[in-house]
Amino acid sequence: MYELQFAVPMSGAILNNINTRLDATTVSVLLRHCESKLLFVDVFYSDLAVEAIKKLDKPPILVLIEEDEEGGDGADVADRSKFCYSYSVLVERGDPDFNWIRPESEWDPIVVNYTSGTTSSPKGVVHCHRGIFVMSLDSLIDWTVPKNPVYLWTLPIFHANGWCYPWAIAAVGGTNVCLRKFQAPLIHRLIRDHGVTHMCGAPVVLNMLTATHEEPLKSPVHFLTAGSSPPVTVLLRAESLGFVISHGYGLTETAGVVVSCAWKPQWNRLPASDQARLKGRQGVGTVGFTEIDVVDPASGRSVERDGATMGEIVMRGSSVMLGYLKDPVGTRKTLKNGWFFTGDVGVLHGDGYLEIKDRSKDVIITGGENVSSVEVEAVLYTHSAVNEAAVVARPDEQWGETPCAFVSLKPGLTRKPTEKEMIEYCREKMPRYMVPKTVVFLDELPKTSTGKIPKFVLKEMANKMGSTRLSRL
Repeated sequence: MYELQFAVPMSGAILNNINTRLDATTVSVLLRHCESKLLFVDVFYSDLAVEAIKKLDKPPILVLIEEDEEGGDGADVADRSKFCYSYSVLVERGDPDFNWIRPESEWDPIVVNYTSGTTSSPKGVVHCHRGIFVMSLDSLIDWTVPKNPVYLWTLPIFHANGWCYPWAIAAVGGTNVCLRKFQAPLIHRLIRDHGVTHMCGAPVVLNMLTATHEEPLKSPVHFLTAGSSPPVTVLLRAESLGFVISHGYGLTETAGVVVSCAWKPQWNRLPASDQARLKGRQGVGTVGFTEIDVVDPASGRSVERDGATMGEIVMRGSSVMLGYLKDPVGTRKTLKNGWFFTGDVGVLHGDGYLEIKDRSKDVIITGGENVSSVEVEAVLYTHSAVNEAAVVARPDEQWGETPCAFVSLKPGLTRKPTEKEMIEYCREKMPRYMVPKTVVFLDELPKTSTGKIPKFVLKEMANKMGSTRLSRL
């Protein structure tokens, strides 16, 4: 899969890395939306791909990738007849003298990345060659990556192209250590055996790596985290083991991390808890990005840099997307006068550092995956017993936060569904990471004077319930 990050653009095609955690229905929607012609499939996801193309009138050509993996158990392919080629055979038949196809313009598309799996209105984020090039170099500069690093792939490449590190690590002659599954003991062994120097991931990855492992690392490992603010306790525990934590902020629409918590030397004299709190802020714009601001939604003016006045985070720079595929209306709503309106709510501190406070789009970030509460609610409303449904984030010790559903049932039911039954119902209709881990039944959901459900009230209720200690994924 790593080779294809280069091969596809060099052939003149547009790259689209698909989230392997999606279900077959959602995968088919994305394939149809981007009009995919060729689909490379890892052997471990062959069943998912075959099931997805059954739903398409014009399915893409399937190519099967079968490669041995360290620590892998192998995988069977149920229906090999659906695959036209194997990757190894395709490579053998290739022309070693092929002259790769250069883009006519640096603004030509190179990738399309989909945000959280949306079956109703998929958002395909289109980036150009220029943006990806700038972001790849920017990621090296900001993280101060030296020549010949050893990079461990715990960050999925389908997350904003792995924050552009497929290309960045190659540019400095790095070694890539790849794996299919996240298993903490395996990762610790790979770090030890291969001398890993760098890795990326959501805070949940840090939590899993440090929750049960108490042996310090033999040499420091630089870990870049983003997606949500890492808890102070996790930061302290990780750094005590030898992880050197960097924190940033970015979106699929920016092709990677464009805000970085640049560390100031004087902060080293602060207590560890204060250092962790400062490191939990998102930070300042990276060198390759042009401008970051927080603006008042009503006036459009910059908010006070007091660490308290909230507004919408806006950005502009070379790596902002060209737009959403086949969605001019959505593009115009998001890109205004050269600015990208993120929909995220944040504050600016006196030193210019950005800190995210909330998500205005009601997106739940669970283990680094974006979950639209509206999508989950739509599924809940298909249940015959549900009268009202609203979904918010509930703190989770393992995943950061997970979907928590508040439901009122229709009157006159002879039998009321249980929490377990509601969860199982959702599990049959959406990817597992989107499934509510908590379902709360209320006689009636709270309403505003205009009849809307005030989600901040439900979020307060979910927070008071405390963190879920055992994920039911």
